[in-house]
Amino acid sequence: MATPAANPVPLCVDLDGTLTRTDLLFEAFFVLLKQSPMSIFLCIAWALRGRAYLKEQIAQRVNIDVGVLPYNTELLAWLRDERKSGRDLYLCTATNQRLASQIAAHIGLFTGVFASTASNNLLGKNKARALVEQFGDRGFDYAGDAKADVPVWRQARNAIVVGDKHTAAMARKANAATICFEQKRQLIPLVLKEMRVHQWVKNVLIFVPLLTAHRFDLPTITAACIAFASFSLLASSVYLLNDMLDLDADRRHARKRTRPFASGRLTLKFGIVLTIALLIAGGGLAVLLPWKFGVVLAAYFATTVAYSFVLKRMTLVDVFALACLYTVRVIAGGTATGVQLSYWLILFCVPIFLSLAMVKRYVELDAILRAGKTEAAGRGYITQDMSILRSFGTASAYLAVLVLALYMNTPEMARLYLHPQALWGTFALTLFWVSRIWMCAFRGTMHDDPIVFAFKDPTSLAVIALCGVTVVMAI
Repeated sequence: MATPAANPVPLCVDLDGTLTRTDLLFEAFFVLLKQSPMSIFLCIAWALRGRAYLKEQIAQRVNIDVGVLPYNTELLAWLRDERKSGRDLYLCTATNQRLASQIAAHIGLFTGVFASTASNNLLGKNKARALVEQFGDRGFDYAGDAKADVPVWRQARNAIVVGDKHTAAMARKANAATICFEQKRQLIPLVLKEMRVHQWVKNVLIFVPLLTAHRFDLPTITAACIAFASFSLLASSVYLLNDMLDLDADRRHARKRTRPFASGRLTLKFGIVLTIALLIAGGGLAVLLPWKFGVVLAAYFATTVAYSFVLKRMTLVDVFALACLYTVRVIAGGTATGVQLSYWLILFCVPIFLSLAMVKRYVELDAILRAGKTEAAGRGYITQDMSILRSFGTASAYLAVLVLALYMNTPEMARLYLHPQALWGTFALTLFWVSRIWMCAFRGTMHDDPIVFAFKDPTSLAVIALCGVTVVMAI
């Protein structure tokens, strides 16, 4: 460790939540979890030997690209000015020494690093003691962000606070000389964004069995609404888990890097708590429905977790998994309401959703190509795959339309509709819509999720409305 300069007073800077808008322990934990999901049991065993030992073991097993971490740009600019004035800066963090040294080397401003080792968790009083031993009482300024920094602020000459008014108030009680870099977070909008509430529109598929079977009684609709809420909450828990596992890839993505976890506007610790809460809430609602719905919900959860850990990186397997996840929503609607699903409905759902999954992947690759890159981070695709995805996707879409046409000549159709010939309008509209979806994808004018796009696109909404008119006419 370098010897501190006598004058001016050195500035010691915390890492987690201060210099960066994230916590390196949780970052490293999710990297390790993504590498090996079973390592969660090792983490439990390591934690029993102390937090410092846990940090050491995780740090030895992961590599984090410190260049894409969400740094506090306002604080970093101030630190650069302090460094230019000749002041010595020290990185003082409870993060493990290995990761802290990598960040210090990347930033290039620090004279030395104080960090946790396998036997010493440099947090709170431990950090205060280490800095007093090195610089003396009131012999340093300290920048921190949390309650754990209060013992350090008490020993510092000046307290620099990166946080909200509540954190600044804690710092002022410990040290009257306080400088504040205030951070304002609107928690509810960030939570709703991370939960991807707009994606809940995909769960409208739960109501499809009711519509196709013409079941509109109150108990059936109520059961479908409960299933919708259960699926939505559970899906959001998986969205959160997926985003926490995909931090590195999201930070390299032009749009996804603004997500609350990737940008550091929501902490990973909060994300873990919220994920568990949503999972419990979604499962709790499922108890109100038939047990078969619970089985389908559990299968959906298992598949989405498998998708987050493994399947999304497997070429073609990922789009088939997505198609299954869309189809499972329709099956869930049937099990929740007791409506028996038609084989024709399943035969239509699988190819149409496979096509939409391929649209999603095609649009992602198109964005990568337009950005001048050749490979999707964290995926199994390269931009040369776009043409084959387009071929597979359009073929699958037209296969779904063919299934719809064949269904219109079955006895089941005659039993459900008095004027089935009116449904040929639905056939024509569906053929037009899938063709347009692929045209929009080819032109780069579509959202990366085609179902969400469909509920925002005026033309798609018009098609849905006209389909509804043809169904009413057929009844």
